[in-house]
Amino acid sequence: MNKSLKVLIVDDTPDYIKMLRNVLEPEGYRILVASDGETALRIAERALPDIILLDILMPIMDGYETCKRLKSNRITEHIPVIFVTIKDDSISLRKAYESGGVDYIPKPFEREEVLARVESHLKISSLTSELMHKNKELEDEISRRKQAEESRQQAFDALQIISQHEASRWGIEAFIGKSKTIGKILDEVRLLQNAGKTGVLIIGESGTGKELVARAIHFGGVKSTGPFITVNCSAITRELAESTLFGHIRGAFSGANAYHKGYFEQANGGTLFLDEIGDMPLELQPKLLRVIEDGIITPVGSEREKHVNVRILAATNQDLRKKIAEGLFRRDLYYRLENYQVEVLPLRERREDIPLLVEHFLKIFSEGMGMAAPPVSPEAMLALEDYQYPGNVRELRNIIERALIKSGGSMIRPEHLQFIDVNNAQCTSPQGSANISMTDEERILVCVQRNGSITNAECRELLSVDMRRASYLLEKMTDHGLLQRKSNRRWTRYFIPVH
Repeated sequence: MNKSLKVLIVDDTPDYIKMLRNVLEPEGYRILVASDGETALRIAERALPDIILLDILMPIMDGYETCKRLKSNRITEHIPVIFVTIKDDSISLRKAYESGGVDYIPKPFEREEVLARVESHLKISSLTSELMHKNKELEDEISRRKQAEESRQQAFDALQIISQHEASRWGIEAFIGKSKTIGKILDEVRLLQNAGKTGVLIIGESGTGKELVARAIHFGGVKSTGPFITVNCSAITRELAESTLFGHIRGAFSGANAYHKGYFEQANGGTLFLDEIGDMPLELQPKLLRVIEDGIITPVGSEREKHVNVRILAATNQDLRKKIAEGLFRRDLYYRLENYQVEVLPLRERREDIPLLVEHFLKIFSEGMGMAAPPVSPEAMLALEDYQYPGNVRELRNIIERALIKSGGSMIRPEHLQFIDVNNAQCTSPQGSANISMTDEERILVCVQRNGSITNAECRELLSVDMRRASYLLEKMTDHGLLQRKSNRRWTRYFIPVH
């Protein structure tokens, strides 16, 4: 106990004051004195003693009334009061406690009793103050967390700017979850929405929702009224790369029969999302860097420059630093793109989201099929939570849709689930059935059956091969009639032919 603590002695008898001082001062306590209630109230409010020793029988204002006033004052209400009195009958003691006293010491008193009771109640007071302080810290922390949750909710509400059609089309359900990762992403989205010129690099595996993050940043930000243009960099052909990005004038090359706006000009006043930026052709990267730095484009075949006001958001599932080391990606472009980085973790690293996602997908698909969402058996849920999800949220969505169809609307059981272990090139089931080795072509077909289509970039990721090998396999399967190619200005996708 800190013996420099202050003790206020309130008594109209000088001898008792002297006796108490002789007991307490040698122990290091600092003594304050008052001979009546009014003086005691003024001293207590000004000096804030750590404890008060209060006589009951005093003129004008007795100890009971003095104690009541001390306890009714917010400044002094926390100070413990010990009555020191000759009135130790039960009625007097009950009135002492009712007025706010914590203890009493009968007169005449013993030195050891005075010291023991004073020290005991000072300890209790100290612990009480510490507990109140910790409670205040806890209340402040709860308040901060509540504010953080409200901010996250505001960020999530901002996502609703996207129409319901857009939300369904671009998989806004990927944001559903309770993990810290989702909360962190929503916090970052909220901050980036207001940073209208900051470039953002979104990293994460395929199927984790990188484009959704980009759209959330755009549609909730200062450029939300402008266009949002997506460019799949892996689908840009080297021959038409400049025209694709910067446009061309009529007659710029064979087949250029009219003026064409490139993606940068289409995105003017809004956002250009460069998906799969790691596949950007190396020879095009210096020109992209220049546009990012000065906002000037020159359409192919033209000598006139055009200024564009475009925010750049980029995404990749590749290690760009490794590509820089290999000479396949420009270091200066990387640093221009990565003013701020958002990482979207794979589903296997935020498994706490899986049950909620399962419930959400079942609700979505059941409504579309005109049925009630069926329950999921504990065994099936355990299998879903144990799976690695190489295709992330997109794959979970497909697994649930297929399971709902196979179950016919009844309870989802393990036999309704189909998992693909793309890392080991095996098709597995949760029942532990025999594994079946697959060729690259078979793995591609399974992926297309599962996802509906495949691109060169998705094929490379699936098989862990380079672009040339992926192109060879896709073209070979197309030539043999196993796949059908469909192209647009953004990308080429391969589907299973409809016969």
